Order: sequence, then structure tokens, then C-alpha cells
Amino acid sequence: MTVTRLFAGDRMFEVTGEGYEPFGEIRETGREALGVRREGTWEGDDGQLSSVTDQLDHTSDHLSPLTPYASRLTSDDALPLTPHPLRLLPPALRELLTAAVLCNGATLRDEGGAWKVIGDPTEGSLLVAAAKAAITIETIGSANTFLGEVPFDSERKMMTVVRRTSDGPVAYVKGAPDMLLRHCTHRLAMDGTIEPITESVRAAILGANASLANQALRVLAMAYRRLDRAPDAYRAQELEERLVFLGLAAMKDPLRPEAKVAVQACHDAGIRTVMITGDHKDTATAIAEELRGTKEPIQSLSGTELDCLSEDELINTVENVAVYARVSAEHKLRIVKAWQERGAIVAMTGDGVNDAPAVKAADIGVAMGVTGTDVTKEAADMVVTDDNFASIAAAVEEGRGIFDNIRKTIHFLLSCNVSEVLVMLFAALIGLPLPLLPIQILWMNLVTDGFPALALAVDPKSPDLMKQPPRRPDARLLDGRRLVIIGAQGFMLGAISLGAFTYSLYGLHQEVEQARTVAFTVMVVAQLVHAFNCRSERLSLFQLGVGTNRPLVWAVLVSLVVQMAVLTIPEVATVFKVVPLPIEDWALMGAMGLLPFFIMESIKLVRR
Repeated sequence: MTVTRLFAGDRMFEVTGEGYEPFGEIRETGREALGVRREGTWEGDDGQLSSVTDQLDHTSDHLSPLTPYASRLTSDDALPLTPHPLRLLPPALRELLTAAVLCNGATLRDEGGAWKVIGDPTEGSLLVAAAKAAITIETIGSANTFLGEVPFDSERKMMTVVRRTSDGPVAYVKGAPDMLLRHCTHRLAMDGTIEPITESVRAAILGANASLANQALRVLAMAYRRLDRAPDAYRAQELEERLVFLGLAAMKDPLRPEAKVAVQACHDAGIRTVMITGDHKDTATAIAEELRGTKEPIQSLSGTELDCLSEDELINTVENVAVYARVSAEHKLRIVKAWQERGAIVAMTGDGVNDAPAVKAADIGVAMGVTGTDVTKEAADMVVTDDNFASIAAAVEEGRGIFDNIRKTIHFLLSCNVSEVLVMLFAALIGLPLPLLPIQILWMNLVTDGFPALALAVDPKSPDLMKQPPRRPDARLLDGRRLVIIGAQGFMLGAISLGAFTYSLYGLHQEVEQARTVAFTVMVVAQLVHAFNCRSERLSLFQLGVGTNRPLVWAVLVSLVVQMAVLTIPEVATVFKVVPLPIEDWALMGAMGLLPFFIMESIKLVRR
């Protein structure tokens, strides 16, 4: 997250630089840079370089140029200027950045050339922006002692830090612009004077906020208030009133490249993604449009608008709303319950303590592993260790893959077992000799069915897995349609084996033992081939790739080798009651054993 825009007085400033490195330019929009912060140095508009460290150690030498402004800021309502070396920053901008540092709980560290933020990334980005103007907690903290704070909460959408300065205690406040501005009566003008906030000034500030929010920037406002004395208790209702508005800081939180892909994958999978955020409504909508990759209208609701809806109205509206902005913990809970009333299976993500009720109420509560609180993690069903939405989409895909493989395995085993039962049943009904012996059936269940079934359990996820609609929560592992398919495929396998037995017995006039050997081998080959059919109901084996499931390939090859051993080793053949076969029988077994593959591929082609 990086601060890219600052609004102070009535002017907009651009901040350059990426990440947490405190090096970059601060310039008024459309004008030359006020200065360039480089590693160890500050370059002013005169082009001269001087050591930032040296300047910060001798700040008193640079107070004289600020005297004209200081004299204007000695009234009871004025904020005393913070001494620092940078003479180029306008007072309003300087004090905005000073407040960004003093009303802050994060720490910016240089760890061997790698700059890192300890604490909240949003607060860290404010420290980085201020550091680009040579304003850091190390340089101003000793003159601004921490006294206490009122933490941020989702209802107020503000936080306050009280500092002791040389002219008495000062409350620094930051929060959502629209919320904070309600508590401001004055503003700090560009030249450092204090002015009342008129309706036109208020409209200008809100307009700047809306303009920044429409660029998908997250905007924070800063303000302050001088106190007569240090408070005995730190209460928001006492400290966050009659504030002097300082300005806005807008930060860009770049979307992770994988986020767009993950949102699209969820859409293809029939999963509706809804954004619930504390950001400004325009910011949230702009981010949603960027995620969706379209400028089509997106329906959104703010927390205030949500309060105006009854439970029934929300239930009727919830499916049309894609973005909720400026919401509280109560709002999140209402949204979850409204979706559940519509019959949806709801997953709710969260990280803060206030998210815990909604996370717990959801069918699948998801907590963030990095930024999530212990309370939220305890309430959640799943913890995302990298705080990445793409990981949630990947978890959905993994879960679907596991369920799909369980179905494939059961489907394969049942269709093979049905085929063996039907062969014996129809042979008995039409008065044929036994086409299979008990020991041969046991052998197939152990070897022919067992090895491929294990391989199907680890089958790679199908390419179209995330394009399939979600399962209904009451859907059975084997529904009526699937049972019919299993029965039909079992009939196909059984008919092929029984057909080979009948043709060998009556068409080729072979002995029963020879015909039984043919039926046994055809059944083995047909079942092994059928294992490849079970990998997908829709996709051809050529689309999936034969070698994409190497365990299955090896399982089939091993089963074929073992079956050949049964047929060719005399001692083993005696045990399984099989006899040597002429070459024409081998051709028959190969052709009929491959029939299930061609039949199922034809059906898949027609379905596609």
C-alpha cells in the first residue's frame, strides 16, 4: 500500500515512489517537485544536496524561515509548528504529514536495505509518505510525547492519539473523511492560518475525497485539536469534537495480479463474490470495477443505506448488490443472514475482532492468518495463511477435486461390481454355463479394480472443474442420475464380457474352459480401460491427456502384466482355472476389451 496523493489546504499533491522505501518526490499536481528524497539525502528545488541526517540533528538552525507562519499559529486554536529542516513544504502539507506520523501505531524499519513496516500497512504507508518529506517519529517524537489514544472502531471509523507538545497536549485524529469532517469546525489553510469550514469549503473537501475515491484510492482524513490539559480519561466524545481539519491522504492498494483471476474463477464456478468493506462507497465500487474488468454499473449500498432497509427488503435486495461500503459488524451479520435466507451457502472472510460474529454465523468462516486476530481465527472454520483471496479460490478448487475423486473411485468400483453381477445373473437366466468362477471374480476385485481405484483417488483436478456449477448442499454423493449411469456402464461391461463368452462358446465352438478364459480376460481389459473413462463425464481422454495421471497408467500396466502372468504361467493358470489361448482369441479379447473406451468417447462427443 502506497500513498500517492495528498490534499492539504485547497491543493492536491502527488507522491511518487513505490512500496515501503521512503524515497520519492512530493509535488503539487501539475508543478515541479518540491523536493526529492533520496537515500541519505534531500534535494531541494535549488538542486543542492545536503545530508538529511545532518539537517535533522540541527533543526533549530532552520526555524527562522518559518517564523512568519509561526506567528500566525500562536492562537489558542492553532497547532504549533513542528520544527524540521524542510523549508519547501507549505505549512498545511507539513502539518498533515506530521499528524500522519504522530497519529500512528506502525513502525518503519530499514532491515539491511529492505524497508519493512511493523504494524498496520495503512499506517505504514503514511509513515513512508511523511519520511519522503524528512518527517519521521525519530525527528519529531521527542518533542511530541505520547499520552494516550482512543483506538479505531468500525462505528466511529476514526482513531485519536493524544501527544504532549511544548505548547500543551494535542489530540491528533485520523479516519474516514466523511465521518471525520462531521466533527471539524475549522481547517488549516495552505499558509497555516485557521479558517472556519464553510459550506463551500466542506463541499470542496468532499469533492476532493470523491475524486480520489473514484480512482480506487483509499482515503484517510487527518485533523487535530488543542487541549487545555491532558485528559483524565480518553473518550471519543470528548476528544473528537471541534476539530481543525488538516487534509487527506490517498493510498493505492494495488490488486494482486492473481486476485482478478481468482474472482473470475469463482464467477465461472458459480460462486458470487461480494465486497464488504469499510472503504468509501466510491472507492469500493472503483475497486470492484477494476476486479471485474468492466465499466458496467455495479449496485452498491453504504452502511447508512443498509440501515434504512428492513430485513425483508434486504433479503429481496441482497442478490443484486455487489458492494457494501462503510459497514459495521452488525451490517456484516445482517448480510450473511440475508444470503442464508435466500438459500445460499455463505463464506465470510474477516480479520478483525468485529468480524468474528459474521464469520461465525457464516456456513464457512474464513479468517486471515497474517492480519487476523485470535478471536476471528477461533470463530473461523478455515484460516488463510497468506491473506490472499486467490488461496480461497484454490481451496474451493481443491475441495471440489477431492469430492470429484471420491465420486470417480466409487463410480468405477460400483460399475465394475455391477458388471460382474450382471454377467453371472444373465448367464444363469438364459441357461449358460458359468462365464466366471468365484476365484476369478475375487482376483478382479483385488487386482483389476483395486489398483486403478487407488489411482483414481489421486487423479489431477479436471480442467473444467471450476466451470461446473456448485453442488446443492443436500446433494447426495450418488444421486439417482449417477446410479443410472453406473448401472448402464455396468451393463455395458457385463454385456461385452458375456458376448465374448457366448461368441467363443457357440460361434467359435470352443470348450467352456477356453470360453471362460476369454470372458475373464475381456472383463479384466474392459474394466482397466473403463478406469480411464471414469476420469471425466464430459472431457475426452485426449483432452485430459493419457499421461496426466501417471499412477493410473502404471496401475493399468501392472494389472495387465499380472493378468498376462495368470494366463501364461502354468502353475498360476491352474489355480485360476484358465487355459492357453490361440492367437485369434487374443485378437478377440483386445478388440472387445477396448470397446468401452470407444463407446464412452462417442457418448462424450455427442454430449459436447
